[in-house]
Amino acid sequence: MSQELDWTLAQASQALAEGRSSAQALAEAALRRARTVQARTNAFLAITAEAARSQARLSDGQPRRHALQGIPMAHKDCFARAGERMTVGMRAQRAPDRATATVLARLQACGAVDIGRLHLSEAIAGPSGNNVQFGDCRNAWNPDYISGGSSSGSAVAVASGSVFAALGTDTGGSVRIPASLNGLFGLKPSFGRVSRYGAFPRSLSVDSIGPLARTAQDCALMMQAIAGPDEMDSATVGIAVPDYAGALAHAAQGLRLGVLQTDDELDAEVGKGFEHFVSVAARRSGSIQQRRFDDWPLLYALGDAYAKTEPAQVHAAAMAAGPDSYAKAIYTRTEPGLHLPAVRYIQAGQLRPVMLQRFIEQAFHDVDVLMLPTLPIAAPRISEMDMEAGAAVHSLVPRLTCLTRPFGYLGLPVMSMPMGLDAHGLPMGVQLVGRPYAEARLLSLAHHLSLDLAWSFKPSSLAAAL
Repeated sequence: MSQELDWTLAQASQALAEGRSSAQALAEAALRRARTVQARTNAFLAITAEAARSQARLSDGQPRRHALQGIPMAHKDCFARAGERMTVGMRAQRAPDRATATVLARLQACGAVDIGRLHLSEAIAGPSGNNVQFGDCRNAWNPDYISGGSSSGSAVAVASGSVFAALGTDTGGSVRIPASLNGLFGLKPSFGRVSRYGAFPRSLSVDSIGPLARTAQDCALMMQAIAGPDEMDSATVGIAVPDYAGALAHAAQGLRLGVLQTDDELDAEVGKGFEHFVSVAARRSGSIQQRRFDDWPLLYALGDAYAKTEPAQVHAAAMAAGPDSYAKAIYTRTEPGLHLPAVRYIQAGQLRPVMLQRFIEQAFHDVDVLMLPTLPIAAPRISEMDMEAGAAVHSLVPRLTCLTRPFGYLGLPVMSMPMGLDAHGLPMGVQLVGRPYAEARLLSLAHHLSLDLAWSFKPSSLAAAL
């Protein structure tokens, strides 16, 4: 296996700038790794080798102008590519898309090399990475365990070294959960920070697009490319995009940190890992404040109202025309949204700014960044997560999303970063939660805390085991 694939994105970019590697060499190494690990992980829905080679040749033939130029990537298959059909993790045939998603167009403009389309939970619905239609995506560290979802392939492709970074979408935790389970850094930006134009919707009031990568620095480079307003997405805002990479060195200085306490029960291993993480954070920032939010369960319920009604609207016609084209778990989780009272949906929207203001006033009182685990449980085995086992799905989903969904509803920026390994040698993650548009602060803090933790891993060690 190529040693080049153990580089971070930033290291690969530096090697290209110094002439120590080429876009074509990186692309060939990435394609070999993707094919090698595919049989065990099922991270890719399609590997587009010839298109990737063409892009790499073009990159090598041009002057270097961007940090992402020539870097192999792949992305969740819910982003439009002009003239191609996205699957959205579903078997139903869709018409070719007429335009390319803004985020992909921006990466193309930077010269990034796209090597394929990545696995995702069917209809972007499901936090485990299970998919009846295309088979389950498996954890990069151990294929007996879940990958997390719905951005399953995005996490596994990066963690296995097939690509240096990937994009995912996050509504209730779909970037953060797979990032946590695969030992990655995954950022859910503030609502409106990144354009969703050309991304298939799950919940238009909540959806965000963010990067998954092996370091906070790599996430910062990705955010630099994709963030900013877009006239094709009215939710984006005109706030200036900061220098994310440049802010890594100093944006974390003097931050006041707090632990967000909830009543959600933590597995013993998660609790122990989080306790150690907080102790490391305390050495950097001094005392850690303890914070609560009185209406934490209500945040989950309000987010759930969006998670039921808006997907039901998206899929109503297709479910009526062909209910058997949906997996049972996806259908039974989506169809109830058709019967939720409109008043409930309107209330969720009206309460959103009120709840955000209250959360900032209470939970962020004298605190700049909040910390809590990404998942309350250690990584489950795939055999434990049969999403087709009748009513089981309705208890499994809250176990995985109870600590992530509320922040999707609030629209706050959240970074999931590794905090250590469980007893089975699988990663566990912690969330860093910021005030609106504080992505630079979160990226910088994650960068410095990862250095304090001495966190690093080489994908080749995982690829060899797979």
